[in-house]
Amino acid sequence: MNKSELISHIAEKAQLTKKVAGTVLKTIIDGVHKTLKQSGEMRIAGLGTFRVIKRKARKGFNPQTKAKMTIPAMKTPGFRPAKALKEAAKGGTMKSDRKK
Repeated sequence: MNKSELISHIAEKAQLTKKVAGTVLKTIIDGVHKTLKQSGEMRIAGLGTFRVIKRKARKGFNPQTKAKMTIPAMKTPGFRPAKALKEAAKGGTMKSDRKK
């Protein structure tokens, strides 16, 4: 599924126009970006945890020239899936898919 398919899915499930669904998705993505910049972690139940991972400086080499170099410390985004997401990926049912 790509972004436009996700927007169509949101529009259909929430009975919204695609334009409104696109705005909703953009707002969610912007919220994740802003939260990671400010606090470094965002948890969404049933989906998982987005967080900033701090990597230490380390030694490496340029694969073309074989020259040794130091790779600087950096921050990178990370994601740890929730149990429900792991189960869905395995082919299990999600809570929202089960009959009540």
